[in-house]
Amino acid sequence: MKSGIESPFYVDLRPLASDPKILKNLANYLLDMLPLDNFDLICGVPYAALPMATAMSLESYIPLIMKRKEAKQHGTKKLIEGIFTKGQNCLLVEDVITSGKSLLETIPEIENEGITVSDIVVVLDRQQGGKELLESKGYHVHTLFTISEVCKMLKEEGLLMDDEIERINDFLAGNVVKFKEEKRISYEEKLKICDHSVAQKLLNIAIEKRSNLIVSADVTTTAELLNLVEKVGPHIVALKTHIDIISDFDADKTILPLKDLASKYNFLLMEDRKFADIGNTQELQFSMGVFKISNWADFVTAQVIAGYDSLDCFRNVGVVAILSMSSTGTLTDMEYREQAVKIAVSHPNVFGGVAQNKIPNELLLFTPGVNLADSGDGKGQQYNTPEHVFTKLETDFIIVGRGIYKSDDAEKAALNYKIAGWNAYEQSL
Repeated sequence: MKSGIESPFYVDLRPLASDPKILKNLANYLLDMLPLDNFDLICGVPYAALPMATAMSLESYIPLIMKRKEAKQHGTKKLIEGIFTKGQNCLLVEDVITSGKSLLETIPEIENEGITVSDIVVVLDRQQGGKELLESKGYHVHTLFTISEVCKMLKEEGLLMDDEIERINDFLAGNVVKFKEEKRISYEEKLKICDHSVAQKLLNIAIEKRSNLIVSADVTTTAELLNLVEKVGPHIVALKTHIDIISDFDADKTILPLKDLASKYNFLLMEDRKFADIGNTQELQFSMGVFKISNWADFVTAQVIAGYDSLDCFRNVGVVAILSMSSTGTLTDMEYREQAVKIAVSHPNVFGGVAQNKIPNELLLFTPGVNLADSGDGKGQQYNTPEHVFTKLETDFIIVGRGIYKSDDAEKAALNYKIAGWNAYEQSL
């Protein structure tokens, strides 16, 4: 089998596609088990489940999307085909579940397109640990049959003998499929593999303060900025600034007090400049002009669209690469993300990435768009809960903006996010 084990039985449901009556009945049996109001889309795991998903779509009028096993190398190069929008919830259809490994490979590829997967419906559970594994990760798994139920039916019809049933039961009793799953790693373990000095500082602050919270200070005056920092400073590991929106910016009156507060409350300064130009221009933007970012920022954000060499100019600070964005309609598709991650992993100035999906352990993952209450802002911003980003995306640091600085009590809100983020992190280990 795909898992590498030898099994005394094999289940093949592909012939169902050739019998329209059975396929139609099967689709309705599967639909009857489900809360259909929960789903905007249906997707079948290629290839055996595709006819089943198609039949379910036709019977329920829920739109179908199709996942390729691999993206085309021509045309649109899409991995997910069909009409969908980010934020929709997709029902995943599978024919047989054994270890659950194929589903764990499929789900992130769908979620990378901004589609949520919460429920999986399966025709047959081989009872070898897959259902339990998926449920432990928070997915709702609905199964029509187990292999034990099927064997009992086949025995009653005279199609399986007692010795065959016994052999199958013995196999099931001792062959729950275990495969080596890559676990998310702790901050202490990250310290051993993330050797950039800024990454080390950030991780040590996180451990010391028991916080993974970064506040996005999208305020427009120096007074608002410093007032916010006084309230949230004790609870954060870093403050994310957009320094060019400060209308009364003055290096002495804005930056010097800000640096004093960062030292007082032990957090780093993250300038979210999102540099996105050729190296020479970025170097000037980084070190010259009114803001002189190189003089005070501990780390900055930068796009990687200009290529590897464009990141060379960021000396003496850390770089968090923009690998994907959380807004609806973003152009950072899978192909872009793959190339961006290659650059981020290999460049010595880069220690982390901003993304909406899991990234290599060598990088720290920063996830924006985290909110305890809302699912979106009506302007294309999509929000995630702390539990979702730590469990599903394996994020390292959450970035919260309006959920804190727009709240009636920023200090209390920051404390709530700090606690929620830390609890979600610990539960995800």
